[in-house]
Amino acid sequence: MLVPYKKFLVPFFLIYVFYTINAQDKRPNIIVILADDMGYSDIGCYGGEIDTPNINNLASNGLRYKQFYNAARCCPTRAALMTGVYPHQAGMGWMAAADLGTPEYAGNLNNTSVTIAEVLKSAGYKTYMTGKWHLTNDRKTRGEVKDNWPKQRGFDHYFGIIPGGANYFTPTIYSGNKKYQAPDDFYLTNAISDTSVAYIDKHFNSEEKKDPMFMYVAYTSPHWPLHALQKDIDKYRETYKIGWDSLRKQRFEKQKALGLFSKNTTMNLRDEEIPAWDDVPPAKKEEMAMRMAIYAAQVDIMDQGIGRIVSELKQNNALENTLIFFLSDNGACAEFISSGKSKKIDGTADTFESYRINWANVSSTPFKEYKHYTYEGGIATPMIAHWPKGIKKNLNGGFANSYGEIMDIMATCVEVANTDYPKEFKGHQITPKQGKSLVGNFSGEDIERGKIFWEHEANIALRDGKWKMVAKTEPNNDFSKSSLRLYDLEADPTEMNDLTLQYPEKLQKMFAEWHSWGEKIKVFPMDTRIYNARQNFFKRKINGEFDDYLGDWQLRKSKEVEGNISVDKSGILNGENSALVQMKKPDGKFDDLAMKWRFPATKGEKLSIKFKSKSKKPTGFTMQLEKIKGNDDILIKKIDIAGGVEDHTIHINEIPEAGNYKLAFYFGELKAGEKVWIDGIKIISN
Repeated sequence: MLVPYKKFLVPFFLIYVFYTINAQDKRPNIIVILADDMGYSDIGCYGGEIDTPNINNLASNGLRYKQFYNAARCCPTRAALMTGVYPHQAGMGWMAAADLGTPEYAGNLNNTSVTIAEVLKSAGYKTYMTGKWHLTNDRKTRGEVKDNWPKQRGFDHYFGIIPGGANYFTPTIYSGNKKYQAPDDFYLTNAISDTSVAYIDKHFNSEEKKDPMFMYVAYTSPHWPLHALQKDIDKYRETYKIGWDSLRKQRFEKQKALGLFSKNTTMNLRDEEIPAWDDVPPAKKEEMAMRMAIYAAQVDIMDQGIGRIVSELKQNNALENTLIFFLSDNGACAEFISSGKSKKIDGTADTFESYRINWANVSSTPFKEYKHYTYEGGIATPMIAHWPKGIKKNLNGGFANSYGEIMDIMATCVEVANTDYPKEFKGHQITPKQGKSLVGNFSGEDIERGKIFWEHEANIALRDGKWKMVAKTEPNNDFSKSSLRLYDLEADPTEMNDLTLQYPEKLQKMFAEWHSWGEKIKVFPMDTRIYNARQNFFKRKINGEFDDYLGDWQLRKSKEVEGNISVDKSGILNGENSALVQMKKPDGKFDDLAMKWRFPATKGEKLSIKFKSKSKKPTGFTMQLEKIKGNDDILIKKIDIAGGVEDHTIHINEIPEAGNYKLAFYFGELKAGEKVWIDGIKIISN
């Protein structure tokens, strides 16, 4: 009976296979790997001596960019990368450390932008993230306001750190929306790599494998502090004793041999702040060589992890159709960092050090300047695209014909995922993407990238074809047009030959274009205050209505007392949230239970402190203004607050001296079962 049907069996099988294959999504997996504070020349395929075979292999079998740009600093770059718009448009015109008072400088990723994860998840991708987020205002992070954490911005799975930096050995780790203290024998870079591998394994060995994956691997390496494992430090213990002068020359020669620069290109001179290596005392040479050895170990450990990620893709037959990007969030970091329990330069958990401008100058080879600034040393990043199925084989190991910018990664992801960038998302109108797709480069096309604009801390730039206008503004100095410079980056990629006097009209036209962009993006007024000044400004904007829950409030509870301070969302006072203090079992001491707000004030300043309170019983608590002096708090004013519902205004006639103060509420003398609500706290300068 089956014989008549035999002729139909083969065609039916072919039809079954055809539909089975096409039921599987053939769009590429996408992995974006971001290094933190790594300079242009650190990795081997960009001239460095650090052992990075796995990153080098991505370059050998993929496409490199000679000129690819970030946004000069970690938060702005991450905002532009994730959203495909300029940092100011995403709410991150400066840093997550402060809300400076306008939507463009809120320090928090806004709802008029969408993340790559949100776009690709809507298109059917499974989304994963490991590593540093740094796109939520730090106060919100400390208050655990989670509406802007990775899980809430499109990622199905997340593991890493929400704020911008951490001790590599003892960080607070976030898994999904929960946080916990890192366990013993922990090292952050390896944890990021291992979790990335675990996510890949999970994806391709579950029902989710039918869908493509997007993964964002945001390493904290090699951002300070200088922390690395001993075996990796030992590998570089002798390497850097040749000094920064010899190393810069070696790197530049290798860069020219690799084809990154022509033989006629000139390297910038050593930064004038840095002494010649030969003039450094022997003991200092030992210390400085060790700093760079630890930094190199950090990069090396990251490369090892990237090797494990690539290996896991291979094991799951996924490497061929995975588009991998590798790049850095800003130029080399010249920041001077020195804290921690120990001042030894040994890379252990008790230290907290940076590698200094001396080695940042090497990492920037052959450019000038560093992170923060918009000269090439601050914004140029290595950029590698690896996609065996999507990049023409004859381009492997070569260089793209075009320059690009970190916003272009969103546009590229949208194109290869065969989806659309939304005009509206979750009820919000979305800013149109500003980047351009890099896909044309993958087949050898020359993309007309056009204009790219920058502003960070009044450091500005405009790239338009071969031309670049750039200006540096020192902290606490107003921006000046006299600082504008003009370069032809085709003839002079290292910005050695200023053409301002030769082409004054060109410079003025570019500045006018930049200024028009700045007004549209709302970069003005450009803030040039130093980091601490901006933070202090934000501290005066007290979280007194608890919109950020208990973020930046210092809470104190002694071991003896049973009570707690939490946020009540019932709107019992004037705001949506209020602080609720509950005493269960008192110990009777004045400062057993307290909440304190630290803020700066100037000598002679007159203040008014306003707040509302409510208690159901005729109980009382105490408000104090205290001057912070060393380890002691000096009482400036004390007010006892009675029970009931009351609006309070306390006047401080004159601040005795400039410095940091505390507004403190003490509840240690509440009786068992008593409750107090506080809301609407304001510090007003009269």
